[in-house]
Amino acid sequence: MYSPVKSVAIMNSNAPLSKANAKDALDIALIFGSYEQSVSLYFQGDGVYQLIAHQQPEKVQQKDFLKTFAALAFYDIENIFICHDSLIQRGLADNFSIENVQVLNRNEYAISLHQHQTILRF
Repeated sequence: MYSPVKSVAIMNSNAPLSKANAKDALDIALIFGSYEQSVSLYFQGDGVYQLIAHQQPEKVQQKDFLKTFAALAFYDIENIFICHDSLIQRGLADNFSIENVQVLNRNEYAISLHQHQTILRF
């Protein structure tokens, strides 16, 4: 079914400090949000580590860009989804650094993701 509203899904599948991908994905989400585009964030695989609370990037001499997640609500980015299977595989609890994260099982995650016209993977 065609929807006149263009929506963008940004899928994060890399750990936050392993590459620049996580920061790039967050920057792009904020740019889309600043232009009032419909943006949803998805986290799977090692990307789930991006939302885990109490990280200390300074210990590996990295800047703490993860604090920027707190700005998502300001940009009206409220659709944040995380793959439950990815949490289980990594032995992680749902102790996230931001609120309103929706944990979805594999099927729900896939259905939600594919409702977007554009999917950007980082």
